[in-house]
Amino acid sequence: MATTDQLEQTLGDGIRAVRLARRLTQVELADRANVSLGALKHLESGAGATTTTLVKVLRALDADDWLHRLSPPEQPFDPLALLEQRQREQRRATGPRRVRHRADGS
Repeated sequence: MATTDQLEQTLGDGIRAVRLARRLTQVELADRANVSLGALKHLESGAGATTTTLVKVLRALDADDWLHRLSPPEQPFDPLALLEQRQREQRRATGPRRVRHRADGS
């Protein structure tokens, strides 16, 4: 499993590759993203960056669709389905119900 530092480096390498493919200098991209040159250099080098810097740079590169791939798909909230799910889970947790009969047969 990759370390956090390795993943940050991989992310920075990817951003640098996209920037170069778009034929942008670091100064141009920093200006378009409205971030400091130092923040962009930190991001590209994997030296750490804020999520705000990451989002601004991805938007400036027109690559923010990548962020949407990280979010779960939107599902409409169905309160009845949630209630049914909880009831099923509760039944599984308590096991089958036993019916007791009285000794007098009733």
